[in-house]
Amino acid sequence: MRFEPTAIGDVVLILPQRLADERGYFAETFRQNLFEQEIGKWSFIQDNQSLSKERGTVRGLHFQRGPQSQGKLVRCVAGAILDIAVDIRPSSRNFGQHVAVELSEANGHQLWVPPGFAHGFCTLVPDTRVVYKVTQYYSAAHEGGVRWNDPKLRISWPVSADEAVLSAKDKVRPLFDDLVGDLMEDEASG
Repeated sequence: MRFEPTAIGDVVLILPQRLADERGYFAETFRQNLFEQEIGKWSFIQDNQSLSKERGTVRGLHFQRGPQSQGKLVRCVAGAILDIAVDIRPSSRNFGQHVAVELSEANGHQLWVPPGFAHGFCTLVPDTRVVYKVTQYYSAAHEGGVRWNDPKLRISWPVSADEAVLSAKDKVRPLFDDLVGDLMEDEASG
């Protein structure tokens, strides 16, 4: 298992090694001691899975505020996604910047998205399944989001606004600039 820092060093791409033979392959997808050695000590307390039926389904950009801020270990077990992590920590030198990586069943890569990031993805093929571990339980009271296609974030999504398949909530998320004050208050109180 290799751990590769991304352009935002706190976000880490994890490349499990696949041992292949005529039957297929075997891969160790998580190992606590290596994760702690390379990334730090985190406890995962919930696993989530999503199925997106259509290509161009966008889920995100989501986050949880304050003490319920979640770290996520994301992988795609069927299909393929463009996975996005946006730094929403006001005191970070990378505030407002993002990392984009392709995660797929074929490449087996995973992405560690630490607390303090908005996360989302777009499916590249139909019938895509994504699984991820989180470090905090879901809390509706702490839920937040950023408009997926906010021009300020300069994310090169693989679909246009007309093509994207979105939830009703994600269609009306606030723009990044409209959240900055709230994010600064959250950081000051945290």
